[in-house]
Amino acid sequence: MESKRFLFVSADAALIGDLAWQIHGEGHDVKYYIEAERDREIADGFVPKTDDWRAEVEWADVIVFDDIWVGPDIGTGALAEELREQGKAVVGGTPNTDHLEEDRGYAMEILEEHGVNTVEHHIFHSFEEGIRHVQENPAPYVVKPLGEVQNVKRLLYVGTEDDGSDVVEVLRAYEKAWGHRMKGFQLQRKVEGVEVAVCGFFDGERFVEPVNFNFEHKKLFPGNIGPSTGEMGTSMFWSRRNELFERTLGRLEDWLADEGYVGSIDLNCIVNATGVYPLEFTPRFGYPTIALQEEAMESPTGEFFHDLAHGRDPDLRVHRGYQVGVRIVLPPFPFDDEKTYDENSRNAAIVFEDGDREGVHIEDAKNVDGQWRAAGESGMPLVVTGKGETMREARVQCYDRVDDVIIPNLYYRDDVGDRWVEGDGDRLHAWGYLGPRDSVGSRSAD
Repeated sequence: MESKRFLFVSADAALIGDLAWQIHGEGHDVKYYIEAERDREIADGFVPKTDDWRAEVEWADVIVFDDIWVGPDIGTGALAEELREQGKAVVGGTPNTDHLEEDRGYAMEILEEHGVNTVEHHIFHSFEEGIRHVQENPAPYVVKPLGEVQNVKRLLYVGTEDDGSDVVEVLRAYEKAWGHRMKGFQLQRKVEGVEVAVCGFFDGERFVEPVNFNFEHKKLFPGNIGPSTGEMGTSMFWSRRNELFERTLGRLEDWLADEGYVGSIDLNCIVNATGVYPLEFTPRFGYPTIALQEEAMESPTGEFFHDLAHGRDPDLRVHRGYQVGVRIVLPPFPFDDEKTYDENSRNAAIVFEDGDREGVHIEDAKNVDGQWRAAGESGMPLVVTGKGETMREARVQCYDRVDDVIIPNLYYRDDVGDRWVEGDGDRLHAWGYLGPRDSVGSRSAD
């Protein structure tokens, strides 16, 4: 494929630097815009930058938005829709698909309208009403904030008490500490089972095959302990359309086509022997999921996204097996503490013990005269990935590569992929959701 021009836009925080770097490394022209001042140095030295993305629109063959947020408000879907009306090829959402993430009640309505079962859920804009609901209907609940404050991932709370008493206490605490920022919250009845995300790339008319199934590790510490971080690591595999896909994202294919959606869309679910229960949408790239998806792609990445944005039913060839990705973080992640960050992490040198950077992807990093360094304010410099014919082999390769990374004060989860090996894979097969083996690769639970 001849060189194309890609414009990457982070209308809020910088998230898409690694994909820009990958496509730039394939020989394409790239320009990257970052709105958030605190993130402006991220990806410096890896990709060319621009200070005015709108001035580059006519230059670009493809425009890629990395998130739904424009500052504190959703809005990239409207920008993408506007650009498409001008005839531009865009990877990005629409106003309605933005709302799938921002408004959890709306998301559940769309699922129900298309025949997808949902777990019992209620939206509240009053803490008092939410507390009263739990007291009158005692059970374990999951608390999910609404609006821009949902990006503060540690506010998501999964209840453990059968009478909901812990949820009541958490809501009272949130009212005092966050009541001025929370637009509201969703209470979702807690369901036990295997947590799995169904993810597909959509080209404006249809889902591209194969589709992706990934397993997120959101808590800070191994064993799923500690504060929610957004994501500490991901394991995944790819498959043709199977029962799990057809009962979830597959039912939204016509709706997404009517919207003209282009890009990655992810539906996180709890699955058990009695059914599939969607939890939440990610109508955009996932992080660090996209880095791991890049690692799995055997098709040229730039060609794939160029064809996706132009609705050309792109060829997607992926690794036959399993992939594991681990996020390397620095203090005070996942919290904000400027003093701690300055003392322990700012501009930290990133060194590779044997010089091999295979499977290493950048997040909040920069390249200063050949020396990689931590950048930004968030303390998430790298994602390290591995592949294998089995999940166990993918884990071994990933963590062997992690061992080669040297950054003062780094930390990470050392159990990414364990849940699949320890039984999640066997359960999904036993319940009949994954179907037979296919041309994409082996489905061994080892």
